[in-house]
Amino acid sequence: MMTYPILFRAQSRSAPGINSVWKTESQGVETECAIPPEFDGPGGGISPEDLYAQALTNCFVATFKVYVEKSKLSFGDLDVQTELQVDLGESGQPVMKACLFRVKISGCEKPDRIKLLANKAFSSGFILNSVKTDLSLESTVE
Repeated sequence: MMTYPILFRAQSRSAPGINSVWKTESQGVETECAIPPEFDGPGGGISPEDLYAQALTNCFVATFKVYVEKSKLSFGDLDVQTELQVDLGESGQPVMKACLFRVKISGCEKPDRIKLLANKAFSSGFILNSVKTDLSLESTVE
């Protein structure tokens, strides 16, 4: 049984200037980050927008895997292609406007049930439910 609240920590350290690459760390895994060229940065590292898209994607993957295992079902492969759209919001500031998930699940013994679990994971993932971004799912189950 889980006890809440649960804490997750991250750490970043950077030199000044938009052209400097910095490092961020969580759970002992370090990642190089950079401002993307689209925002006048140098690129060459994972951007905050990339990390946001990864967080949404991995929330879906983790939730789906839990549901499948708890349902005693199986699949052979899960492929999730995520496309995050950054656009100007009502205030004129950039916002994470929309995120499309293209999900392909193969090697399923019960494709109809797996598709239901994919939809359930998409609608109930708690990080997915914590954002204002418009989320949409296209799924193929084989």
